[in-house]
Amino acid sequence: MTDVTSAKTARRSHHWRRDVTELAALFTAVAVADAIANLIGHQPDGPYLLIASAVALAATAAFHTWWARRHSHAPPPTRTDLIPEGDSVSHRTDAAATALVTTPATTGPALSPEDAVLWRMRTTVRDIPGSLAALCVALARHRVDILTLQTHPLAEGTVDEFLLRAPAPLQAQQLSRAISAAGGSSTWIERADAHDLVDAPTRILGLATRTALDAAELPLALRQLLGRCTIHSLPAVSLTGRTTGGTAPVEGVLEETVMRLRDPSGGAITVERPYLPFTPTEFARARALVELDARLGPRMPRSEQVLTLPEGNEITVRRADRNDLEEARAMHDRCSEQTLRLRYHGPVRDADRYLDHLLSPRFGRTLAVQTASGRLVALGHLLWDGDETEVALLVEDEWQRRGIGSELLGRLVTLAIEAGCESVYAVTQASNTGMVAAMRALSLPLDYQIEEGTLVITARLDATPVRSLPPYEQAGR
Repeated sequence: MTDVTSAKTARRSHHWRRDVTELAALFTAVAVADAIANLIGHQPDGPYLLIASAVALAATAAFHTWWARRHSHAPPPTRTDLIPEGDSVSHRTDAAATALVTTPATTGPALSPEDAVLWRMRTTVRDIPGSLAALCVALARHRVDILTLQTHPLAEGTVDEFLLRAPAPLQAQQLSRAISAAGGSSTWIERADAHDLVDAPTRILGLATRTALDAAELPLALRQLLGRCTIHSLPAVSLTGRTTGGTAPVEGVLEETVMRLRDPSGGAITVERPYLPFTPTEFARARALVELDARLGPRMPRSEQVLTLPEGNEITVRRADRNDLEEARAMHDRCSEQTLRLRYHGPVRDADRYLDHLLSPRFGRTLAVQTASGRLVALGHLLWDGDETEVALLVEDEWQRRGIGSELLGRLVTLAIEAGCESVYAVTQASNTGMVAAMRALSLPLDYQIEEGTLVITARLDATPVRSLPPYEQAGR
């Protein structure tokens, strides 16, 4: 506070002395001009001498103005085109901006979308003035545009996260070497797409909205928030009724590349990312999403759609959760042992134990099919399995071979595409011709793997040309 006060006092003192000096110079100039006018004006050639003097003074003033502009020592104008708009940076910004505006920009035409690729990059630098500027200069030399920038302060150093637009011929190895030479360490680079162009606050608000609308969105929101990572939900009690020990403190735990958060529905959510340690900022954002989920409690979109089967019967397809547990158990009782064995690949007497887990929104999404009388006759599950996604179907015997399984599977794949999943897989037996036919009817690239009678069919979703909008965006439109 003392430094600020002394600076203001010095500025006021400097302005006062300058004003007095200028006023004294003005009076002196007026007095001298009056004396010269009186001396010359009474001579025969006085008026001509005055006119000549005025012209000389005007020419001198014009020359001085031209010379001052040509040889000015003023700093160059700020290069705002080198500083990304809407960035979130630390106190190193002033030093970085100073270096940027005094460094000539790399010459060359601007990159067109056809000649450029998007990269996401993270690197760790020392938290000293000029470290960020060195990275920006290194990127500018390779004609790389900085689209967004975020900083994550650490105890030692700072993690800088960039979204870059680089020339297509520039390889990740070249970019990494340039950043390393500029002082970056632990650099991680991966290709980005147009969805990454959304700025961080907007993206986080969108994820919070999705989480608020649907409890099943929490694992997906965490995955999109933290990038490529593996998320495991461990219940507090296993299917056999034993305590799993899967608990976490209320405030969570952060250990390098692993974070553990308390699951509001019981148990713990573990997030792992092997390639880069999590930062405290990322941990705080993830914990905020989990706290939002806990405050809102159980919730699920109550949308349903009535369909007519080829034979004329009407069915209703809707989301299901643990409130449908009793109806699902009643459907189990009506299913044959062969149907349950094809679905659960194990002892059918334990089938009811799986339902509480399968109907939990924390582990995935479930679609239910009801008849016109309200009886539950089919269930379709989309299950989050770490960084993979499983689809599973169960149709009551009397309602099989009517197209219900294919309808459910198509809807589950649509949900997987909306969630950004790259593939889905189904585990069944080679004799389950109905499931095999339903997977083939998706018209997607399929991979088959058979081992000891168990068939795993994987459908690759990255070949899907159109990506649907999430529910909150559809509602907005």
